[in-house]
Order: sequence, then C-alpha cells, then structure tokens
Amino acid sequence: MTQRALLTQRGRRRQRRLRGLKALLHDAVDLTTELVADGFESTARTVKRVAGLVEPLAGPVEAIDALRQASTVGVLGTVRVVNQAVRVVSDLGLELAESLADARVDVQADVRADVQADVQAAASADEATAAEPALPMRSDALDSAAWLGDAALGLVNAVVGDHLHRRDNGLGLEMKFRLRDHYVPLTGAALTRLLPAASPRVALFVHGLGTTEWSWCLAAAAYHGDPAASFGTLLERDLGYTPVWLRYNTGRHISENGRQLAAELERFIAAYPVPIEELVLVGHSMGGLVVRSACHYASEQRLGWLAHVRRVFCLGSPHRGAPLAKLGQVLTSVLRAIDLPATRIPGRLLAGRSAGIKDLRHGALIDEDWLGRDPDALAAAEPCAVALLPQVTYYFVSATVTADPGHPLGRLIGDLLVRLPSSSGPLTRAGTFAIETRRFGGVMHHQLQNHPAVYEVLRAACAGAPAPV
Repeated sequence: MTQRALLTQRGRRRQRRLRGLKALLHDAVDLTTELVADGFESTARTVKRVAGLVEPLAGPVEAIDALRQASTVGVLGTVRVVNQAVRVVSDLGLELAESLADARVDVQADVRADVQADVQAAASADEATAAEPALPMRSDALDSAAWLGDAALGLVNAVVGDHLHRRDNGLGLEMKFRLRDHYVPLTGAALTRLLPAASPRVALFVHGLGTTEWSWCLAAAAYHGDPAASFGTLLERDLGYTPVWLRYNTGRHISENGRQLAAELERFIAAYPVPIEELVLVGHSMGGLVVRSACHYASEQRLGWLAHVRRVFCLGSPHRGAPLAKLGQVLTSVLRAIDLPATRIPGRLLAGRSAGIKDLRHGALIDEDWLGRDPDALAAAEPCAVALLPQVTYYFVSATVTADPGHPLGRLIGDLLVRLPSSSGPLTRAGTFAIETRRFGGVMHHQLQNHPAVYEVLRAACAGAPAPV
C-alpha cells in the first residue's frame, strides 16, 4: 500500500464517520416528527373520549379535530420535506469535500514522493500491511480524545446499532479482529506480517454490550502495575498464547453476531500463519453469549475451528437474562398500553432500543429466539435451549458487589447488572457437561474484565492446573 493510499484510506474513514453522524441526526429529526404526531393523536383521542360522554360536544369536537389533523399534517410534512432537502444538499456538499480532500491527498503524496525515497515510503506502508491502526489498549488512554471517540462509538452502537447496520451508517461498527494495535484483514500475508512469531495457542477475547475491545485493559495500571496489561497480554507472557481481540456491533442480535463470528473464525484459522493447536474463547457479559452462539452455529455448520476449542470462559454473562433488560421490556409494554402522550412517547423510544439489548432479556442465542416474535410482549416465549458442547469445558465466572457472595443482598443484585443464577450458567436439561463455576465477592460487573483474581482462574485453567481457591 502506497503512502497516497494510506492517506486516502484514513480520510475516507473519517468522511464515512461524518456521513454516519449526519445521517443519524436526520433520522433523529424524522423520529421526532413521528413522536410529535403520535403525541398529538394520543391527546386528540383522549379529548374525543371525554367529549363523547357529552352528546352535544361530540360533533363539534370531531370537526375541530379534522382541522387539527390537517394543520398537523401540513406542519410536520413541511418539517420532513425540509429535513430531506437538507439531507440531499449536505450529501452533495460532503461529496464535494471528499473530492477536494482526495485531490489534496494526491498533492501531499506527490510532495512527499519528491522529498522522500521510494524505499522509505514502501517501508512505512509495509508497517501497516493494509491494517487499520487502533486506539492503544492502555488504561492511561482513558479520557483522551481518541478514547472518548471510541467509547462514544461503542455506546451508540449498543443503543441503535441494529438501525445503523440496516442503514449502512458509517457509525456502525464492523466485526474486526485486532492483533497488537491494528485491526487486520483475515489474509495470510497480513497475519504473518503482524505475527512473525505466531503461537499455535490462541486466545480470543469478546467484549460486552456498549463497549469496544479497549475495555479489556480497564484499570490495568491499578490492577497489574502496567497500563498495557490485560488478560490477553498476561496469557501471552505467562503461557505463550497469542491474544486476539474482537470488535463488533453490540446493538445487533446476538445470533447475528454469533453466526458472523463463526464464519470469521473459520477464515481466521485458514489465514493463521501456523496450524492452531488450541483456541480459547473468553467473553465478558454479552460477549459470553456471542461466543456460545458462535459455537452453536459452528457445530451446526460443522466448521473446522470448533475442533480446536477446549475451554470457553463466560465472565458475568447473563445466560438466563439480565434484570435491566427485563425491566426495559416491562416498562415498554406498560407505557405503550396507556394512551397518553406522556406514556406513549417514552414507550416508543424504549421500544426503539437495539435488538442486542432486547436479546438480553432472556439471553437469546439463536435466530429462532426472535424471528416472528414480539420482544416486548409481556408473555414472550422463553428462548430455545442451546446445548453446551460435550468436548468443551465451560468456566462460568460471576460476581457480587458484597464481599460475601452468599450474602442475601449479593445474591439479589449480583454484580449490579447480572444476578448470580444467570451468570452461573444456563439451565441444562439433558446431558453431562464439564462445567466449573467461580464466584467473586466485592467485584462489580465491569471489573470482571481485568481483575487479578479472575485472571488467576484463566491462567490456572489454561495451564492445566487446579483452579485457585
């Protein structure tokens, strides 16, 4: 890849994000007009219900409401037309800006070519190997501009990630594998360049809802005395594993991410520089469900990578659902059932929460859990049973905010986001599976990603040693 191509790639990535933000703002305006219209209609229905109790008022109220409807349609229609016109004009402006930027990149690249040797430019390009630079995984990057942008993307994808994916919005996160400080294409050349000493033992880390892969180094300096420490780097240091991190859109259905991860892992195995002997899967929160979903689809499709999996770690994963997701579903149903603007508008907003969040109500793992179903129905069916794999040892790690995991309060609220029964593993109806469960007191949900005590469970299991007491 030439210097000119690198500059163009970065510029287009920024432009795509800018286009995505602009499109999301236009979508927000359209949604606002719909909410206003819904609020007016709800108010009108209420007034007409009351007026209907007094016979002489019914006719005049209907006539007045007809005028109100015509006025509302005209005003809100104008807002939509103006919004669409601004969308078109701003798109044309961005296209012009992109053309000018490409021309400026061409000039900059030509100037560099005049003052730099071709060999230097080639060496610079070789370092990237067509890979995309990533935010450094260091806890001291917290609150930097780059970190804030990355964190914002993770949060936006959690809330409306399915919408971003459907619209091909530039803010939507694509599924990517991260090696070192780069997102890499799954080609043999790229992986070989970034992994000159690749280990046959690989550990893949899958983050949870509303975050990115950076979350695996949270509080690294405080926990391990090294801001760059994470479970991945520690397993590499202690046991020689090659760490790989996954980045994905947490607002999409868990089953969609699981199926895609299953396919991408097959490509990863095929492109990996050396034959893989062992693949360890570690998922935090939603990440544990995505891992289980990927294993299910890999088994169903008889994919080769599954034969290398011997251990799956689920850290604080809501296998039986998460309380906040269940509460969101109840609130949505109740608010939408009451025909008042003050309830219907927040009810519609809650109903628009992402598919990924809705899946956490019961820990849904496969397509059948949501296809043809209303995720906000109070009497929604339980998810389909997804069997554990007999050749895999599962490690279900849970936590409580109380120092004593057996304390009634700790058992009630768990780690604040997931309760103990849910994070202790799925209900198994048949078969015998290798399962180990560990509970940690005084640990919150997000701390499970890099806590020293949790790392000791991973290290001991991967080393084949007894789990620490």
